[in-house]
Amino acid sequence: MARRAETIELAVLGLLHEAPMHGYELRKRLNLMLGWGRLLSYGSLYPALKRLLRAGLITETTVSTTPVTRRPRIVYEVTEDGKLEFKRMMSDSGPAAWEDDTFDIRFAFFSRTDMEIRLRVLEGRRTRLQERLDRVQSDLSRTQKEVDRYAVELQRHGVESVEREVRWLSDLIDAERGRPADDAPPGDQPSTA
Repeated sequence: MARRAETIELAVLGLLHEAPMHGYELRKRLNLMLGWGRLLSYGSLYPALKRLLRAGLITETTVSTTPVTRRPRIVYEVTEDGKLEFKRMMSDSGPAAWEDDTFDIRFAFFSRTDMEIRLRVLEGRRTRLQERLDRVQSDLSRTQKEVDRYAVELQRHGVESVEREVRWLSDLIDAERGRPADDAPPGDQPSTA
C-alpha cells in the first residue's frame, strides 16, 4: 500500500508541475497515465492530496464557479518544497523505480530526469524483465504438456508481451546512449526464443 501511495503522490506532484489542477482533472489525467488496467478512484486520490497538503508539498485554493454549480472548486498547486520532493523522488534509480507498479508513472516524467538516472532505471527494468522472461520461458517449456491449450496460449501471450517490452527498453536505452538500435552489441539484444 505504501508504494502505491508514493506512486500516486509522485504522479500528482509531476502533474502539478505542469499547471494547477482540481481533483477531477487530476484524477482524469492520472487515469490516462496509469492506463485502462489500473484506474484510480477518488478514495485513493484524495487521501494522497491530504498527505501532500499536510507535508506542505502542495497548496489548495478554493475557486468560485459559475452559478450553475453551487459547490466551489478546489484547485491544487505544487509548492517549492513539492518541486524539490518531486526531484528527489525522480532521482531514485533503485529497484523500486523499475517495478511494475511504479515504472509507468516514472517513465511519464522522464523528461524531467537526468540521463544517467533514466539509463539506470531503463537498464534495471530491462534486467528485471529479462529475468522474468527467462523464468517464464523455462516454466512454459516444462508445463506445456501438463496444461490445456488455452493456458499455454495465455503463457505464450505473456512471453511475447515481455519480449516486446524488452525490445522497446533496449531501443530506448540505445537512444539514450545515442546509438542506433541496429548497432547494439550482441549482449544487448533481447532473447526471441
